[in-house]
Formats: sequence, C-alpha cells, structure tokens
Amino acid sequence: MGARLTFNFARKGGYRRGGEDYRWEALRARMPRWQFEVFNLLFIVIYQNILLLLIALPASTAYRHQGGFGWLDVALAVVFLLFTTGETIADQQQWDFQQWKKAERAAGREPNPRFLTTGLFRISRHPNFFFEQAQWWVLFFIGCAAAGSLWQWTVIGAALLTVLFIGSTRFTEQISLSRYPEYADYQRTTSVQVPWWPRRRTAEADAAA
Repeated sequence: MGARLTFNFARKGGYRRGGEDYRWEALRARMPRWQFEVFNLLFIVIYQNILLLLIALPASTAYRHQGGFGWLDVALAVVFLLFTTGETIADQQQWDFQQWKKAERAAGREPNPRFLTTGLFRISRHPNFFFEQAQWWVLFFIGCAAAGSLWQWTVIGAALLTVLFIGSTRFTEQISLSRYPEYADYQRTTSVQVPWWPRRRTAEADAAA
C-alpha cells in the first residue's frame, strides 16, 4: 500500500518543491493564516501520524497471535489484494484522464467531460477512497482472525480513518461542485463511495437540467 501511494503521489508532483494535494490550497483559502497553521500542526503533523500508527496496529495483533494459516486467512488475503488492485486501477484511470485533459487544453480545446465518469468512476464517485479504507478494514479483520475474536480495540484505527474519509469526501465534493456545476448530475446518479450500479435519471431531473 505504501509503495502504491508513494508512486501515485510522486507522479502527480507531490514531492517536488511546493508540491501538495490540491485540496490544501482550497482549504487555506477558507481560513485565516493563523488558523491554517494551527490546523497544520494539530491535524496534519500530529493527528495524521498518530492515525498512521493506529491503522497499522492490527499487524501487531496478528504478530502476537501467530498460529496456523487457515482458509479465513487465505480469504482475507485475497480480498485485500482485490481491494489493492481496485485502488490501483482507479488511480490509473484518474491519471490517464487527467493526462488527456491536459492534452486537450494544450491543444486549445475545452475538455468534455471535465471530470471522470467512466471505468470504476461510473459506479462510484470516489472508488479510490473506498478501496483505501477497505484495505485497512481487512487488515483489522486479519488481526481479529489471528486473535480469534472481533473484540479488538485496534478497530479504532480503521474507524477513525473512515471518519476522516467522510470529511475528506465532503470537502472534495464541495470543490468539484464549485468548479463543475454539472457535477450535481453526477452526484444524483452515482454512489458516493461504495461501488454500485448507477441510478437512472428521473424525468424531473432531466427537465430541471
């Protein structure tokens, strides 16, 4: 997971001088400088590093309860790999779309569509968010399988990560909607995170559009 995340962030320019996720710029614009500096210290520097430790702790549970490797372990490992593959595909689809978008603008054309709605993004507005969380929940269940019980306090890591993604998704959606008014139609027809069949547009929605 770490290698995939590092690669995806690097090719977007995240490790170049001044490189960052586009959402931080949008967040800074909404806050006085001092508030963002406090947010940076408490949330980005401190809280997120604590969260990284918490979501990895189920591995410690599995290490402390070493035993046989049964069918449940195999099933969880397969599901984990499927989720990792899903996120890798979603990241690549988004990357390919953004490269196409840049090429269209470089050629003097307005990209149409202006955001990705095909591939995995046809069944989820944020498939990469879904698969990222799902992998950490599977890691938690791997720890549970090793310990032989679902009652593990390490669930706090996956739970807090899910809460973080709920907030991150809402903020990302606000930015997308402010940039692309047609994003509202996409919201009406497509699941926010959990992959699901697209909903049909109603006649009333078509008339309003």
